Amino acid sequence: MTLTFWLTLGGLLAVFFTLAAYATLAERKVSAYIQDRVGPNRVGPWGLLQPLADVLKLVFKETFQPAATYRFLQLLAPVLMVTLAMGAVAVLPLSRHLRLFEGSIGVLYLLGVLSLTVYGLSLAGWATGSKYALLGGLRSGAQTISYELALGLALLSVLLLTAVKLPQANPLLPQTIVEAQRNGWFVLINPLGFLIYVVAAFAEANRAPFDFAEAEQELVGGYHTEYSAIRFGAFFVAEYMNLITASALIATFFFGGYLGPFEERLGVLNWPILWQNVWGVGWLLLKTLFWAFVFMWVRWTLPRFRYDQLMRLGWKVLLPAGALNLFLLAGILLLSS
Repeated sequence: MTLTFWLTLGGLLAVFFTLAAYATLAERKVSAYIQDRVGPNRVGPWGLLQPLADVLKLVFKETFQPAATYRFLQLLAPVLMVTLAMGAVAVLPLSRHLRLFEGSIGVLYLLGVLSLTVYGLSLAGWATGSKYALLGGLRSGAQTISYELALGLALLSVLLLTAVKLPQANPLLPQTIVEAQRNGWFVLINPLGFLIYVVAAFAEANRAPFDFAEAEQELVGGYHTEYSAIRFGAFFVAEYMNLITASALIATFFFGGYLGPFEERLGVLNWPILWQNVWGVGWLLLKTLFWAFVFMWVRWTLPRFRYDQLMRLGWKVLLPAGALNLFLLAGILLLSS
């Protein structure tokens, strides 16, 4: 692996961790604005140092473990969650010339990494020996499995469009998906697939109104009830890393990823590679931040569903809708070819 790869990886992780840290501050600011409050404003100018204060607080707090826990597994769960959250970033194409993952199975790798997060949540709930934490882990497992199917069908519709628009390229590469949107975002020609993917992404990220893995009113905190200090902080960081990843994937699969407006008119493809990278990273970051805001907006707007409503939506609405959307899209493309 070249020096450029490691520099890109280090820079990406630094930006990713910074975004995850400040996503916590943004969440509190957005909630304060929606609820007509001030929000954090004491630590640093405009409260910008609040994430640093939160990290220091968690680092220096005492860590405890109940006597009935499986100690190694309880320690492994938060590490696994953070590792998987970082692993999903590897497939993101940052620009036309800047990406980490060069393999031929980018989307399959992504689905594999995302599906493994259920193990971290279930392991955390089971290893602590608490019935409330166990219920949180089990609910998260059922939720993730249910919505992965709908998410996969929505993603298949994206791959189908990519294969039709760029038949000579590998549709499993996220960069190919982005390049196939040069003449129009997929959200415009596949709106139902987009809607299904977004709803499933909310459930996969355990965000309200689908935050049943935590559900403080029902489970005393959910799968991380028996975690404290930096171990609890690891789950917190992983949650916001998953939020950033989900936002970036929505931008990549349906909103053109690193593509910006008027690229042909501006002659972006003829710019020096450095400025092409700045252009691509800038637009991807802007789209990602917009969708991160949407995630926060929805959290502080919609109430949590009941658990039976969650499962009914996944199995009886989204899954049939995803299959129907894929079938109709394939039929339309076949008739128009």
